[in-house]
Amino acid sequence: MTGPTIASRFASGFALALAAVVLTIEAFLAGPCLAQDYPTRPIRIVVPFGAGGPADVAARVLGNSMQESFKQPFVIENRPGAGAVIGTQEVAKSSPDGYTLLMMSNTQTANESLVPQRKYELMRDLVPIAPINYSDLVIVVHPSVPAKTLKEFITLAKSQPGKLNYASSGQGTPYHMAGELFKTMAGIDLVHVPYRNSGEARNGVIGGQVQMMIDAVTTMAPNVNQGQVRALATTGESRSSVLPDVPTAKQAGLSGYEATIWLGLMAPTGTPKPIVEKLNAAVNAAIKRPEIVKLWADQGAAPMSMTPDEFDKYLRNDIVKWAEVVKQFADKP
Repeated sequence: MTGPTIASRFASGFALALAAVVLTIEAFLAGPCLAQDYPTRPIRIVVPFGAGGPADVAARVLGNSMQESFKQPFVIENRPGAGAVIGTQEVAKSSPDGYTLLMMSNTQTANESLVPQRKYELMRDLVPIAPINYSDLVIVVHPSVPAKTLKEFITLAKSQPGKLNYASSGQGTPYHMAGELFKTMAGIDLVHVPYRNSGEARNGVIGGQVQMMIDAVTTMAPNVNQGQVRALATTGESRSSVLPDVPTAKQAGLSGYEATIWLGLMAPTGTPKPIVEKLNAAVNAAIKRPEIVKLWADQGAAPMSMTPDEFDKYLRNDIVKWAEVVKQFADKP
């Protein structure tokens, strides 16, 4: 009889099992070492939105702060397109080594139900690192629109169904979703005009090519103050500190309407947990720096601080929330 004996088979199997245990222990012990040495080269933050928008601006502020902490450059790369799908997919397929990060927002959570033709799944292909900040939005119209209040605009839109337009920075962006939620709650029919980025959308309403836009307070407030657009309402629970004379949507007559834009960081799935935790600690330290808190407060934004697990839960809840909104307007003719 030829072939390995039972004893030799057992010995071989035991050796393989022992090797697996050793590798597991080595990987476990290597985790802290990876975090201790990380980073040893520049880190990319991919922003899947256009330059000059809230995500781009926040990424640069955050990158500058973390660059000081890590003693390595943080390179900001704008990869806009397809409602943030292109840049998000690039990060999702990147090496999970902590050197390629995604600056994301509620655009990504909305896209989970709004854009089914994606080649990635947010919570499968990416891991949460930390949220960064959030800000209210502001509903503005071009000065030529004959509506001085939110109630007057709703009345105008009801008298001209399908005749008024609103701008956004693309499908699935917070501005688009806020617009669809506004349409549903106000019972009006507005035509969505998606632009390639928030800067172009903003210019569209300032130039009068579209009548209305719901934009981040952080970027639209200067245009309101310069009289380039007329603010009808903000979308938070209380009035914005940078636009104190503008009522909230509830105060303006649309009770229950709230919308924000929030930003956060994610990394490709498989990124070592110690590196994720090190990045989370660095983000939370950066957003508490007095100069950053003041800068964002002056713009109408506030820091958000969570652990990776807390941010994971937050993202999953937001995906469910926007899936319900998408279903509401998708079911309408």
